[in-house]
Amino acid sequence: MVAVGVSVPWGLWSLPPDEQRRLLGRIADAGIDHVSTADHVSFRDGSGMDGLVTLAAVGGLEPRLDLQLGVYLLALRHPMVAARQIATLAEAAPGRLTVGVGVGGDDRHEVEVCDVDPATRGRRTDVALEMVRPLLEGRTVDGDGEFFAFRGGRIQPVPDPPVPLVVGGRSDAALERAGRLGDGWLAAWCSPRRFGEAVERVEAAGAGRDVGWRHGLQLWLGVGESPVEGRSHVAETMERFYRMSFEPFERYTPCGRAADIAEFLQPYVDTGATTLNLTPCGPDRATEIETVAEVKRMLNP
Repeated sequence: MVAVGVSVPWGLWSLPPDEQRRLLGRIADAGIDHVSTADHVSFRDGSGMDGLVTLAAVGGLEPRLDLQLGVYLLALRHPMVAARQIATLAEAAPGRLTVGVGVGGDDRHEVEVCDVDPATRGRRTDVALEMVRPLLEGRTVDGDGEFFAFRGGRIQPVPDPPVPLVVGGRSDAALERAGRLGDGWLAAWCSPRRFGEAVERVEAAGAGRDVGWRHGLQLWLGVGESPVEGRSHVAETMERFYRMSFEPFERYTPCGRAADIAEFLQPYVDTGATTLNLTPCGPDRATEIETVAEVKRMLNP
């Protein structure tokens, strides 16, 4: 079975609290499995969102929805603080949280203002993940001496059940990181062929580990009565969000009715995707929610 979720709805926090609950309740009522969110400390214009804080708020508003973070910029946090925040949210929402970890880099300025050298963010992510995982297992951890100098770090209580940590990124280093330190890979902007090949590489890198692999895919989609209508909705939103042309994203963005979108996604499921984090753009929220719910039903006959 593939788990299907939607990104935290645009403008959710601008709504009155009762309307926030109703909107998230509609998502849960439709049978959608989870909500997902990104994580950014501060883009160059100052905008951003703390992924764990966002999910804590959503989780309290609608307890039926699981919570997916994709991806958490671990290189910008101290591993002790990151592990404590993850453990705290897991205690409040046991069994509902999955944390995706990535190196970021969409905005170099975001890394610099956190006093992190952008050139070290990959190595720093590895080091921090090597500490966060044992901390969440209840083990005592010392700093590495290069980035972190603490000794005797420990986190209690231990999340029960454990929090899956999946790793995002397209580079060879990211795939190796996912296999060695993660519970799976979280992909974006790739073809089904590339997705399948990467899944094989991740699992080969993790050979010998006892892992119930969880591989995910994050993508936008355009909802409409036709692919042309769906494209008009998603292209406008993505161009505004990324401040660039939609053209480079088009080949990775399914558009149209639920059947069109499910047909696009099926090859990813066939090559190992167990989780889909979708950002639907359509004529209205009700249509977006129902379309994603129908896509889930089609992918889980």
